[in-house]
Amino acid sequence: MSTRYSSDDSRMDRRRFAHLLALGGSTAFLPRAIADFPDVPDRPLPPTPDVPDEQYWTDVRDQFLVPRKLAPMNAANLCPSPRPVLQALYDNTRSIDEDPSPYNRRKMSQGKEDTRSVLADYLRVSPEEIVITRNTSEANNLVSSGLDLGEGDDVVIFADNHPSNNAAWTEKARRFGFQVRAVNPVSPHRGPEYYLSAFADHLSTRTRVLAFTHVTNSVGDLFPAKALCALARDRGVMTLIDGAQSFGVLDVDLSDIQPDFYTGSAHKWPCGPKEAGVLYISRNVHSRIAPSVISLYRGSTGISRRMEGMGQRDNPAIMAFGEALQFQMNVGMRTIETRTRELTQALIEGLEAIDGVTLWTHPHPERSASVVTFEAGSLDPARLAETLYTNDGIIAASRSGADRPGIRLSPHFYNLSEEIDRTVATIGRYMRSGLR
Repeated sequence: MSTRYSSDDSRMDRRRFAHLLALGGSTAFLPRAIADFPDVPDRPLPPTPDVPDEQYWTDVRDQFLVPRKLAPMNAANLCPSPRPVLQALYDNTRSIDEDPSPYNRRKMSQGKEDTRSVLADYLRVSPEEIVITRNTSEANNLVSSGLDLGEGDDVVIFADNHPSNNAAWTEKARRFGFQVRAVNPVSPHRGPEYYLSAFADHLSTRTRVLAFTHVTNSVGDLFPAKALCALARDRGVMTLIDGAQSFGVLDVDLSDIQPDFYTGSAHKWPCGPKEAGVLYISRNVHSRIAPSVISLYRGSTGISRRMEGMGQRDNPAIMAFGEALQFQMNVGMRTIETRTRELTQALIEGLEAIDGVTLWTHPHPERSASVVTFEAGSLDPARLAETLYTNDGIIAASRSGADRPGIRLSPHFYNLSEEIDRTVATIGRYMRSGLR
């Protein structure tokens, strides 16, 4: 019989809750310092060894508040943040609440510029090409709203894009008169050459933008981003890459991929705060995009001077975003990608060995990354996901409907190998015994 996991186990005890509530103010639910949590080691992460072993990854896991009984396997939706990020968020939030003067706010504005520089290093571009947004959705919409498109133009999209990179284009096409044409997904993924050919067939002399997802959130299909950008560039077409499922997990080098636009969120794979994100705009297209929001507090360099005037921002969160990126760079993005791919491959191999499981994600690393989606026989996906969490402490997502329904698992570098083994064993058990 499985051990029942209750969300009450992870809640504060009533005495601590009452103490924090009595403090009042915007930081009432934060301790004096993140180190006050007794289950979070107050020690820095050791340097990354040349060949990280499981002990090193245990040290990484110990930087997060997530208790060991809980296996977070839903990075494609929301990631926890490590201790240094929480500490930066707390310290800077407290600072601005204790001293809301223009002079202290000026310091916060410099913190935003520091994060811009870290983002540029992280993506291997220049700070002049970085706009700090709230998330991928906002960044995608800044592009679709900011380009001058109308009758006689068309935009080519991938049908399995996120709604912020599909529904937004469709709505704006209705308003402004341009056309949207979609390349449909195939399952299983037929390889990079198939999609290069499919997108090439959809491009025409009318096409102004090619908008595609780097890694799909549905089944983890990986697209040949560099080759697609080169194809579009040769045709005089701008490219928008939705990087929500690659930013923070793959070793993304935009100087090599060379898109015109790239978007990402802090709260997913970068393990950063909520409501922070990035829009990369290549200097080659700075003159072709206009701001959708015009207000105060613009950035201080490059395209941010024109595109980032969005009014008052949560600068402590933006500063914590930079801390999250620095944490990952200290581990090493190539190391993180290698680790996550190893965990993903182990998960795929384990699931393939279970009778009755249908794997929707392609097992080859050239065709998938980080997201694993499967159908567990006749088990109801929503009920299985809830049971995995409630009974077994495994956080998963469910997919309903006719399009590749089932369970989606997305492990990250904070997961341990034993969590992968436990997840596979648990799914195998439910396939044999059913849900009760």
